[in-house]
Amino acid sequence: MNKSLILVVEDDTSVRNLITTTLKAHEYRYLTAPNGQSAILEASSHNPDIVLLDLGLPDMDGVEIIKKIRTWSNMPIIVISARSEDTDKIDALDAGADDYLTKPFSVEELLARLRVTQRRLSMMQKVSPPVETVVFVNGKLRVDYVAGGCAYLNEEELHLTPIEYKLLCLLTRNIGKVLTHTFLTQSIWGSSWDNDIASLRVFMATLRKKIEKEPNSPQYIQTHIGVGYRMLKVE
Repeated sequence: MNKSLILVVEDDTSVRNLITTTLKAHEYRYLTAPNGQSAILEASSHNPDIVLLDLGLPDMDGVEIIKKIRTWSNMPIIVISARSEDTDKIDALDAGADDYLTKPFSVEELLARLRVTQRRLSMMQKVSPPVETVVFVNGKLRVDYVAGGCAYLNEEELHLTPIEYKLLCLLTRNIGKVLTHTFLTQSIWGSSWDNDIASLRVFMATLRKKIEKEPNSPQYIQTHIGVGYRMLKVE
């Protein structure tokens, strides 16, 4: 039996029933919350493995819930929302969401994203093997692989989401190489759905805002249109 506990935060009864029926059929344990206040209570009381979060809740915006949870937990949060604008995705991902699924969604894609998140959780729980380089330095950018999640620009710590940090590590460990969209999405989410490519662009945009002096004229991350991204060597 699948032992993962999923918190479903959704005020639409029909959508909530669809998700919980799917979870039950695939032997997930689950909790439900119809609004933001109950979501925060359930998350803090039961510490679920994964949160499925709608943004348009009756009492508070889902982005605020993400921010509140991130003050005390790194539990994976997958947003499921009808909001499809890039600005909405950027707000949610920048606040600390791990993934973004746009309504209407297929049950198969939801299950695939849950499996990917579970694999990522399993990998994080394993002891990472030592790496040849423990600190990466490129110009004024420094990444401390051993510290885990620590990166600095001009000796000031960058506040990166888990996905942004993983992207940065992939780019820095392959400096000078063009990493394709497929390689990056497979490394981050274990799949290459259309939504994954869209999320990748959003994450890359938020990462650039944090490490580039002029995001529109990037010094560190070069875009290869239609192909992928490359970390440039900075003197």
